[in-house]
Amino acid sequence: MWALDQSSLPRAARLFADTPLPLLTVLAAGAAATGALVERGVLPPSALGVAGVTAGHGALLATALAWARVPSASGVLAVLWLGLAAWAAAYSPFGPLAYLAPILWVAWLAGQGRLADLGLGTPVPLRAALAGAAVGALLGAHLLVSASRTFGLHARLDHPAEVLGAIGYDVGANVLAAECFFRGALFNRALGRWSFATAATGSTIAYIVRYLADPLLPKSAGLVVGAVFYLALLGALNCWLFRWSESLLPGFLGALVFFAAYRTLATG
Repeated sequence: MWALDQSSLPRAARLFADTPLPLLTVLAAGAAATGALVERGVLPPSALGVAGVTAGHGALLATALAWARVPSASGVLAVLWLGLAAWAAAYSPFGPLAYLAPILWVAWLAGQGRLADLGLGTPVPLRAALAGAAVGALLGAHLLVSASRTFGLHARLDHPAEVLGAIGYDVGANVLAAECFFRGALFNRALGRWSFATAATGSTIAYIVRYLADPLLPKSAGLVVGAVFYLALLGALNCWLFRWSESLLPGFLGALVFFAAYRTLATG
């Protein structure tokens, strides 16, 4: 009887089940084609940045939405919003405001109850949201002090337009896509299969690799080591926040606060 009961249990879906491979293929092909056209001088260099944001962040966000089992059209729209926002940010001083579109789209889906599998759309205790912001503030403050003492870098706020533009990019692309995929989708799915430590480690390693592959990351050895240190802490703490609060919002707030601190260094 035990064997019969066990055989009747539904098998867990594969870790990468429901990945939107056709859409990812189109994004990769589009980025490659744009790179070739930029190299030939057909398109301006700024087009490569637009394609990179659209393909990179679009792939993460669309995959997260697909794993949450929302209709494929929702993922395509998310990619389109990201592409339009990246284009606007590249060609208009007020363009970074367009990054509100992707996050408003995700917020609308969450409000419709479609993103519960990503930890979005459910009530979040105030203490959890404050805890997430506090985590980001502590890591951000430590980053500023460490960068000042180790590399002689200081927070600069004399380029507010650049800082606000970078924060807009974080809100609607960088942090949004990373938290939705690495915590809401990958970590949450892995947690249903393995222990917290294993799921958090796998998610955090993937999170670090994503940033190390980013061409915008400074490539000096000291800065790369520092990036790995802070991203590992942020990733692991956000996994803990997700499991504790059962919501993606605290980790999202924490990452936004941390990256806001980083942006003041990056513009210097």
